[in-house]
Amino acid sequence: MPRAYVPQALARQPWQVIVPLTALALFGGAVLYSAAGGRLQPWAASHVIRFFGFLVMAMLLARAPQHWFRRVALPGYAVLCVLLVLVELIGRIGGGSQRWLNLGFMTLQPSELMKPGIVLVLAWFYAMLPLNELRAWRAIVPPLLMLAIPAGLVMLQPDLGTALAISFGALVMMFIAGLPLGLFIGGGVAAAVAAPIMFFFVLHDYQRKRVLVFMDPESDPLGSGYHITQSKIAIGSGGMFGKGFGNGSQAHLDYLPEAHTDFVFATMSEEWGMVGGLFVLAVFAMVLGWGLKVAMRAPDRFSRLLAAGMVTTIFFYVCINMMMVMGLAPVVGIPLPFLSHGGSSMMTNMICIGTIMAVDRWSRRVPRGLN
Repeated sequence: MPRAYVPQALARQPWQVIVPLTALALFGGAVLYSAAGGRLQPWAASHVIRFFGFLVMAMLLARAPQHWFRRVALPGYAVLCVLLVLVELIGRIGGGSQRWLNLGFMTLQPSELMKPGIVLVLAWFYAMLPLNELRAWRAIVPPLLMLAIPAGLVMLQPDLGTALAISFGALVMMFIAGLPLGLFIGGGVAAAVAAPIMFFFVLHDYQRKRVLVFMDPESDPLGSGYHITQSKIAIGSGGMFGKGFGNGSQAHLDYLPEAHTDFVFATMSEEWGMVGGLFVLAVFAMVLGWGLKVAMRAPDRFSRLLAAGMVTTIFFYVCINMMMVMGLAPVVGIPLPFLSHGGSSMMTNMICIGTIMAVDRWSRRVPRGLN
């Protein structure tokens, strides 16, 4: 069809990332269909419907002007902090953690939304801060307080993985904002000193077990090490081309826990093998590469920080989940974007995608040389 007959709103969409993401989400639907024993319910159908629903949301978000993002940054952060407090007071308990709010029409996990929320509020803060104050206390103390409040509330749930994701996003924002490198070196030394104290006095028993099992999974193969042991078996048994669609024994026989969420990559690898894994990695490489290009050509400091922070959020999801299922990181409950079943994580990642799309749109509206 000639370009003239394509509506401008559609023609201007970044199809170079939307098409691969759609293919990945549909592939995820097929994996979840197989994990459910060849049924669309309870995971595959809702996964695909959510993706297309949140894709529309991302496209609408991409139409928002920059001043709207700036205006909602601080109020949005405050609302999310209130929601995290409400989780502690009236939140729903599941799997030993209190992380969700029942809104009637949906179950919301506010800690997931705080991942892009902390990026947005810090992008707003550092865009407002004069560059000559980056070495002053104003560049360090307020952002650390903004981080400490949600991270502390999430740790109370307890949800170590999400707390780490929020902290990672915030620290990366501080780094790319231009804070002195010595602060991060000093912070790393302090974290190394504090790590043993946190291990013995802050982490819960099950979290300490996860760290110990990460170091030696075979020490408790039927207990805390069961997840990672079965995940490795599933990934290794897939070989180059996998066992074939619908033939994954680890998930179908319930040997692999959380086969539809945290360990969906292992479920996929058993049936689709290394070829399926390379496809997933290729799509994520395309998405992250596109996001970095958008950040580098962003028209101003706020846009650059915002786009880079959203790319970092998606990267953390992907990196930690894949390292986790392969035994390269402790099991911390991080889903794999666009493959794992879960409404809150899907919404979070599509907010990140929509925000990067918005920055891309702002860049096209600013003539080169004026940014």
